[in-house]
Amino acid sequence: MPIFGVALLAASTLVGLFAGDLLGAALGLEANVGGVGIAMLLLIMLTNLPGRRLGPDTPTGSGVQFWSLLYIPIIVAMAAKQNVFAAVSGGVMAAAAGALAVLAAFALVPVLSRWAGRQ
Repeated sequence: MPIFGVALLAASTLVGLFAGDLLGAALGLEANVGGVGIAMLLLIMLTNLPGRRLGPDTPTGSGVQFWSLLYIPIIVAMAAKQNVFAAVSGGVMAAAAGALAVLAAFALVPVLSRWAGRQ
């Protein structure tokens, strides 16, 4: 029953984006504020409701688990795309700050790998 997982994913996305738009309007911004995070939290809460038969041993539960695992990387990629568009439209300084943050993250990978190997 992966269809139930898709329905749950779609419903949490729509509710999260709507709530983010409402939060943005309440703050006086013309932007979605936290809609992706609200949607992710809603999906996590819905998949972990007590008393529901959504365990991984059931077909419905495996469908929900599959789509909830895919949801987070997809939403992170969508949010990153929006941040790139905002940085490019924001000017050279915003794009340079974003590029420096990415370079710093790449530079920290070997450091963190060595640190994790010592433990």
